Amino acid sequence: MDRIAIISDIHGNIPALKAVLTDIKTRNIKRIFCLGDLAGKGPSSAEAVDLVRENCELVVKGNWDFFMAEQKSEMLLWHQNKLGKERLKFMRELPVYAEFYMSGKLIRLCHACPNDIFHRTHLSSDKKDRLRLLEATKSLGEESDVVGYGDIHSAHIDNFDGKTIFNTGSVGNPLDITQSSYAIIEGVYKSKEPATFTTSIVRVPYDIKLAIKQAMDTDMPDKEAYINELKTGIYRGRRKV
Repeated sequence: MDRIAIISDIHGNIPALKAVLTDIKTRNIKRIFCLGDLAGKGPSSAEAVDLVRENCELVVKGNWDFFMAEQKSEMLLWHQNKLGKERLKFMRELPVYAEFYMSGKLIRLCHACPNDIFHRTHLSSDKKDRLRLLEATKSLGEESDVVGYGDIHSAHIDNFDGKTIFNTGSVGNPLDITQSSYAIIEGVYKSKEPATFTTSIVRVPYDIKLAIKQAMDTDMPDKEAYINELKTGIYRGRRKV
């Protein structure tokens, strides 16, 4: 059986990313896919992009990757200056989704939704909103059997109508509990033949004090809000619903 570690939403938090990469290595998982939002919020955008490129076989685009590469603001400019032109070019050219068969199931991986990186779906969202994650794409024209996504920073696995939707949670900015999370899928990679398939969520403690210190040692915009999220797992002072 093949195992793939799926990480997402690093947001420039290097202590968290290193802790997750170490955990993946101790499990002897060789293949890592990343579902975007590499930079922003945290202070180490450039190093986060470099570590992801070094360790991940596949990377898809998140909404923050889009913002970093395509938009301008005072907050974004701070991170863009750290990233430099070559990294921003890499982020601009990332695909929106990836798809492959595993143990006879069509798997799609994306940041928020295969057809829309800004479509936000929670476990509590209406069924019709969750079903959008499974919609056919232009490339294959088929509904997926399994969709993995990030974006909401809250890990879960949702099985219904013979389909599976899972959220990896966030490596660097978790908003459910104050530990990093990532997903593992296990099956026969690139096989259309039915076989055993498993999805699981892993929680990883990391050095939050170090992550806070690294933010405090900079003049990064919005660092107080970021630090509060790391401490509490609460999004900008209010819980997501």
